Amino acid sequence: MNKHETLDVIIIGGSYAGLSAAMALGRSLRNVLIIDSGLACNRQTPYSHNFITQDGATPGELSSRAKSQVLKYPTVKFLNGLAVSGMKTKSGFTITTQTAEVFHARKLVFATGIKDIMPDIKGFAECWGISVVHCPYCHGYELRNQKTGIMANGERAFHLAGLVNNLTDNLTILTSGKAGFDATQMATLDRNKIEIVETEIDEIAHQNGQIQNVLFKDGRQSDFRALYAALPFKQHSDIPLSMGCELTEPGYIKVNDLQETTIGGVYACGDNSAMMRSVATAVYTGNLTGAVINRELTAEQF
Repeated sequence: MNKHETLDVIIIGGSYAGLSAAMALGRSLRNVLIIDSGLACNRQTPYSHNFITQDGATPGELSSRAKSQVLKYPTVKFLNGLAVSGMKTKSGFTITTQTAEVFHARKLVFATGIKDIMPDIKGFAECWGISVVHCPYCHGYELRNQKTGIMANGERAFHLAGLVNNLTDNLTILTSGKAGFDATQMATLDRNKIEIVETEIDEIAHQNGQIQNVLFKDGRQSDFRALYAALPFKQHSDIPLSMGCELTEPGYIKVNDLQETTIGGVYACGDNSAMMRSVATAVYTGNLTGAVINRELTAEQF
């Protein structure tokens, strides 16, 4: 690839959303460069679910198969690297990598995902994506009928409890502090026999990411086998914010119905801009992004 040429599109992030956008663009003969650091947020998850035709495949299998299919289109190239800065120019955008490589494109896509902020609990990170999970749609069926805890409080915990209650009759909410439920919520939880534990968690004892016990700071322990955790997060890449892309109140990149950010010519797709965090959503928003960009390029050229 000639680094001095202006590409049609640079896609930062080469997981499901980025690859999906690249396929749509490659099939329209657009010159595309995907830059990916290889740090997908679900890299520790053993299996991917709730994506029709691919239910039960590993995340690595899915991304490897997708990458091989996308790169069959000759106008799509893939660079293993880390994009560290971006700049808007008169003709489009410039992206610089950690190794000081500079690339130019008319349009820019962020498919960079989000980064979960892990709590300071021993064993938590090792279990994340395996037996400590975020989504009952992605993981709930496999964890059904297990002794299950929800690590959250207030509205988020109440919402998760309603979903997970259908998957197990042994459910406890672990608030790690004073419970923040109103009287109506407390009555609902009590009616569904959902216990609330306010004691802080000290450690998650596990074997290869599978929970054996949850240890509390008062010395008690409980043999949970699954935990749902509502974690705070931040954008995996700082570039969108540094270029002026606005974020929503929860911290997602703000996009419209066509995946356009608040910066003209810049798009975002996948987990960085969607509350519904799933492979299926990432693939859909990536596909839409590719189609919208191709339409824009066509309007500019035709």
